[in-house]
Amino acid sequence: MADSRKLEVQSAIFSNLESGLSYVQTVRRCYCEGHCPNEEPTGTCEIKQGGQCFAATVEVWDPDTNTYEPEVTYGCFPADERGLLQCKGYLVPHLQSKSIACCNDYDHCNKNLTPQYEERTTTEVPSILKQSDSLPYIVCLASVTVCIAIFLLIIAFVFVRYRRKEEQRKHYGGKRYPEKYNNIDMLPNSTLAQFIEQSSGSGSGLPLLVQRTIAKQIQMVHSIGKGRYGEVWLGRWWGEKVAVKVFFTTEEQSWFRETEIYQTVLMRHDNILGFIAADIKGTGSWTQMLLITQYHENGSLYDYLQDHVLDPSSLLVMASSIAAGLSHLHTEIFGTKGKPAIAHRDIKSKNVLVKRNGECAIADFGLAVKYLSDTNEIDVPPNERSGTKRYMAPEVLDNSININSFEAHKMADMYSLGLVLWEMARRCITGDKITSADEYALPYHDCVPSDPSFEDMLQVVSVKKIRPQVPLRWDTEDVLQAMSKIMQECWHANPSVRLTALRVKKSLGKLNLDTSIKIV
Repeated sequence: MADSRKLEVQSAIFSNLESGLSYVQTVRRCYCEGHCPNEEPTGTCEIKQGGQCFAATVEVWDPDTNTYEPEVTYGCFPADERGLLQCKGYLVPHLQSKSIACCNDYDHCNKNLTPQYEERTTTEVPSILKQSDSLPYIVCLASVTVCIAIFLLIIAFVFVRYRRKEEQRKHYGGKRYPEKYNNIDMLPNSTLAQFIEQSSGSGSGLPLLVQRTIAKQIQMVHSIGKGRYGEVWLGRWWGEKVAVKVFFTTEEQSWFRETEIYQTVLMRHDNILGFIAADIKGTGSWTQMLLITQYHENGSLYDYLQDHVLDPSSLLVMASSIAAGLSHLHTEIFGTKGKPAIAHRDIKSKNVLVKRNGECAIADFGLAVKYLSDTNEIDVPPNERSGTKRYMAPEVLDNSININSFEAHKMADMYSLGLVLWEMARRCITGDKITSADEYALPYHDCVPSDPSFEDMLQVVSVKKIRPQVPLRWDTEDVLQAMSKIMQECWHANPSVRLTALRVKKSLGKLNLDTSIKIV
């Protein structure tokens, strides 16, 4: 029994050894790289019965070279992961740019495999690139598209403007304009005076098309003066001298108001600066507002009085012409093409120009207001400027003026006119001695600084009620004596007592007539 039992145990041991040897023979070792089990480092992986060792070649996008490069990976296909199916090409090999080769003949048999693949033939962007870099490419593409579109629009705009100018040049012959515009023939040998004379039927100046054309043909010569509104240039149009007022961009409202006033029906008058044209030039980056008027080489009354003395006769001519111009402004003309009454609101010697014939012309209407009698309204411009402090009437300084009363604005003009008459009278001689004329001085020169504030002028004019001093020597000359009375009535503290422009015009006209009779 013991021997029988011993034989059974030995038989079992040999049976187990045979099965163990059979197990060992079914295990294979494969080379793995990138597909090692449990993400172990590159090395060896094992497969059992049914498993496969594989080598796979795949095209991978290289961002450094912007090309696809082949990449080989190695690993194990366990039997339970359908390795045989993949190796037989049922799942992957039909895809382009990828190939798999398998083996299980001996350990590390896959290390010597080099699967052949079909190179990529499409230009499709790799999926990694689409996912990670799509936004910058989209932004870049959109930016380029927008830039091209803007460039094409600019070219189209320039082309359209060029074509339009060419059509106008062909239609009008370069310098000739249609007769429908008040029958004005703009020939090169015509003069501005002829254009203005032909257009005087409307009373509102040249047609807009003619104005813009003249403005484009002006040649700027040099600057002749600067002010708070901008700069004045001497210009030439076909050899004729003109004055070109170039407004600052901050004075847009003044340009609009002055242009509007100048183009008012029946505005033209010998003692109002002759308006020629207005235009706006510019591009997207700059704008130039122009006002073109007649040029008077003597300049402003302020400049003229610095270097010239007046005799009683020339004083009367100047004073009468200023009063005539202001009277025309203040007067409303009724009719189908009537003129509204206009108040200047900034009368001063710098806004009066001296003509060659000795008369004067009123200029600068950037603060003017119109009275619309039909609706009983005052067309006050939306402009914060209210005049020049030195020439402001007391009711303007102390803010007691009724801005809704047109008569109040006219009376403020009369106060300023009185100060201008005083400036002129100081430079008038008495007797035959030129040295008898006083040095030129601004009103209140002895009471306030050169650039007085509102408070300075308020204290002097409204509180202390001071007025410019009247020299005793004026009593020796009839014209100066009469002028003295007129100016004092103009700058009276009570606006209702002041003379009207029409009254001053008539008084000076009568004085001029009496003087002429005496001379004869």
